[in-house]
Amino acid sequence: MPDLTIRLKKKTDGSAALSCTRADGSVTWQRQEGQLGRFFPLHDLTHYCVETVLGFDRAFYGLLAEGWDISDFGKPERRSQDISQAVLAEAIVGVFDLERIMGERGDAEDLMSKVASVYDSRGAAAPDIVVTQSQIEQVRALRSQLSERWHALPAGEAMELEFNRQSAPRSDTKVRARA
Repeated sequence: MPDLTIRLKKKTDGSAALSCTRADGSVTWQRQEGQLGRFFPLHDLTHYCVETVLGFDRAFYGLLAEGWDISDFGKPERRSQDISQAVLAEAIVGVFDLERIMGERGDAEDLMSKVASVYDSRGAAAPDIVVTQSQIEQVRALRSQLSERWHALPAGEAMELEFNRQSAPRSDTKVRARA
């Protein structure tokens, strides 16, 4: 059984729903109404792609697999925990979301620059991470495949993905702590 089974349902009214079932059978879910129902399924699929390709185990889906509820991400008491990988994943996913919306693709240097800008805008130092051009292309290819599946999905149906946490980032993802 996977650490997390991700289920995205396309509702007949144009909204969507995300439900995640953990290996222990517990579930967390969220409705995505109106405009959110058009944006969040693709955003959530991009999270899956980024976290899978980069081997993140404590970003959005990894934390859900650990037992977090989707609503926990907005709770101040959760911010005291180490969510650095989730924050980094959100910044990277945001760059890919912007790319999808604007239709402009950057290279690895551009991605790293934009991620650094996100951290700089928050007055924080960007983590010392290297994402390769090969990884960016893998994320794009997987995102394209999953987006096509989502768009082809009939209203009222759902798509499922399996997510398994990895014990460490993939060997080609370099993450180092800053001194």
